[in-house]
Amino acid sequence: MTRNRHHMMRPRLLAIAMTAALAVPGLASAQTVKERELEARIAQLEAQVQALLTQQQQTATEVQEVRTAQAAPAAPAAPATVATVPAGSRPIQTTTLTPQANPGTTLTVGGMIRMDAFATHTTDGDIAKGTAGRDFYVPGAIPVGGDGPDTYMDAHMKFSRLWLDASTVLDSGDKLAARLEMDFFGGSLGNTAATNTYGATLRHAYVSWNNWLAGQTWSNFMDTGALLDAVDFVGPTDGIVFVRQPQLRYTNGPWTVSLESPETTVQPFGGAPRVITGDNSAIPDVIARYTHKADWGHFSVAGMARQLKYEPVVGADSTDTGYGLTASGLMKMGERTDLRYQLSGGDGIGRYIGLATINQDAMVDSDGNIDALGGWAGYVGLRHVFSDRVRGNVFYARSQWDNETAWTGFDVTRKVHSAHANLIWTPYPKLDLGVEAIWGERTLESGADGELLRLHTMARYTF
Repeated sequence: MTRNRHHMMRPRLLAIAMTAALAVPGLASAQTVKERELEARIAQLEAQVQALLTQQQQTATEVQEVRTAQAAPAAPAAPATVATVPAGSRPIQTTTLTPQANPGTTLTVGGMIRMDAFATHTTDGDIAKGTAGRDFYVPGAIPVGGDGPDTYMDAHMKFSRLWLDASTVLDSGDKLAARLEMDFFGGSLGNTAATNTYGATLRHAYVSWNNWLAGQTWSNFMDTGALLDAVDFVGPTDGIVFVRQPQLRYTNGPWTVSLESPETTVQPFGGAPRVITGDNSAIPDVIARYTHKADWGHFSVAGMARQLKYEPVVGADSTDTGYGLTASGLMKMGERTDLRYQLSGGDGIGRYIGLATINQDAMVDSDGNIDALGGWAGYVGLRHVFSDRVRGNVFYARSQWDNETAWTGFDVTRKVHSAHANLIWTPYPKLDLGVEAIWGERTLESGADGELLRLHTMARYTF
């Protein structure tokens, strides 16, 4: 029976199988759609994972390249970039040093460190310590009638300088400029036994626009182009026009006209110490200069007219007229030699000669009135360049004055003169080492005189 039962179930199973077979196509179709959707989703996820892996690999590669570049030595600047920037004008920073200035303003900083050291011998006593005559050659300070000869040494750094220049060319083509310069020739803040500290001194402070200039700088009566190449701070002090003062100046080609600060120095009656008038003239010193330049050098001539004023007591003004002429220049005598000179004369020009240390603008008579003091001054010097590193100068300077001894007495200076010879060695660019021998003499109206001998050395680095 069991066997028969099996035989009987086979038809049934076959029927069920056939029935299932008929039903499977719909079920299989439904399962295939879902499987396909699942497979597509899996493929999308696999693509996203693969993209993430690829990006991670790229990031790791870039990080490794950066680390390698940082560890490697810096590459030299491209030659083409350096060549496009002129030497000496490469910026030290990307932003301006003068944010409040006009756009395009150029600021220049310069100066020099200078040491002066010298030995001095005077025949009639020594020059007072702490005075200008101990720092450079001042002919009016040469002792006369003192207590015999004396020899002494000095050294200082007072003529070291610092300056600032600013210049701008506007879009309109107008030119603006300014200069501020100082040294350390001011009053002593220490002493030679301790710190050798000295205050800053204003030398130049001016602004210029196109042909105009306003501020303090060299007087228009002074020809800076004819200055000698001296080791001493000034050099031919006996006969040189040497003044810095406030002024308003206009330049047009070879012509320069200026209105300059008026000041009168007076020799009181009887030979008392000089007086610098506190009540200045109401009229500025008027100066006009003409300069001719050529391949052979230059020649310049200047004239000055001024009012001298003295007020010994309030309400008792005394005035006189002063005038002066000066001719100067530089003449080349070959490629390595030149001649430099200056000759000045007039009445009332004492303040303009030799740093106002030799004689005065005016004398006072017995009635308290002033009279312009006449005199003349000048120098001549020869400069020769021996080589690219060595040059030398010889020069002579002198001034002489027409004192009225009945008013001034006999203890005022009648004349001063000096002779100089120097050698300057430039072992490196901008570094000068110099030595200068100086002989000077001062003579009074009484006929008494005194002499100075000095060996002046200098080391100067300009930057």
